[in-house]
Amino acid sequence: QVQLVESGGGLVQPGGSLRLSCVASGITFSIYRMGWYRQAPGTQRELVATITSGEITNYADSVKGRFTITRDNAKNTVYLQMNSLKPEDTAVYYCNAWLRVTGYWGQGTQVTVSS
Repeated sequence: QVQLVESGGGLVQPGGSLRLSCVASGITFSIYRMGWYRQAPGTQRELVATITSGEITNYADSVKGRFTITRDNAKNTVYLQMNSLKPEDTAVYYCNAWLRVTGYWGQGTQVTVSS
């Protein structure tokens, strides 16, 4: 059974930082492209960042220079370091594992940026 479990969300003030973690089980983690997506109320889920098995990264323009995605294959974990957070970053953040035509999602973790 595949499981992706996110953690690290919460309430933070504008300009603050958070680090999200996603632990995967039930897959050969190292060969999957891992990603973070987010969905704000009333909007579609959107890409935040991805990292391939070869550690090539890709970011949405809105988070470039502020967010960093990394992975630790020994811990089956992908991270999202979020700095200089803005109110518009408020959303539920979802972890994704993707290989060829198969994808898996976590349950999501809420990030709220507000003063």
